[in-house]
Amino acid sequence: MTDIVITKEDGPRKGRYVARIDGIDAEGEITYTHPRAGVISANHTGVPEAMGGQGVARALLDFMLEDARTNGFKIIPVCPYVRGQYAKHPEWANLFTIGPGEIP
Repeated sequence: MTDIVITKEDGPRKGRYVARIDGIDAEGEITYTHPRAGVISANHTGVPEAMGGQGVARALLDFMLEDARTNGFKIIPVCPYVRGQYAKHPEWANLFTIGPGEIP
């Protein structure tokens, strides 16, 4: 199994979750903005070809979901990947600000 290391870079208006794998000179990411207090808008998931097929996007999403649980914020799923995964997992509803079939 690939060892994926994920960190969070957070600023006052935007941030990102960043995935790195030892030996690969590339980063995967979920970028987000802070539209209002207690909410982030997950805007884009990007995984470079060099990291493809190693579960990076899902690892990033799982990290973001755990961050939301731990820190008590909600997620607006703008990114098609995040929105698609949320549609498959209605049990995540308490972490999102819209229903799984709705488009923000």
